[in-house]
Amino acid sequence: MDDFDSNTTDEDLSLPKATVKKLIDEMMDKDISIAKETRDLISDCCVEFIHLLASEANEICEKEAKKTIAGDHVLSALKSLGFEEYLEEVQEVNLEHSQQQKEREKRNAKMKDSGMSNEELLKSQEELFAQAKLRLQQQNVNTSGEQPFV
Repeated sequence: MDDFDSNTTDEDLSLPKATVKKLIDEMMDKDISIAKETRDLISDCCVEFIHLLASEANEICEKEAKKTIAGDHVLSALKSLGFEEYLEEVQEVNLEHSQQQKEREKRNAKMKDSGMSNEELLKSQEELFAQAKLRLQQQNVNTSGEQPFV
């Protein structure tokens, strides 16, 4: 398999700048500033790491004659690339993600099993929004003494 599509641009292969900045800021002391070029370099390194990891996971997947890269392939790739120290944390995050996914599926199934049509669900949602807006306006009146603007 090809690593990249020939029509792929540098923009397609980058991470959102705001996300990278937020992650860097969370890790650094508040009194340290990071140059834009440094953030760009870190972002490029992250993209390169993702490519390396995805490529290795893809090779492992192909050796197993699978068509879809699974979490276990990524874990094996981390191990084969020498990143064993991250395995435990990645496994925890993967488990957490799986649990969140199951919860989402339960909520979606609950909505499908509600017996309500999409139109009924939409109407119910709009009513809930209207009720929430009314409560918010009442809270604003109670705290400020001003009339809410509608």
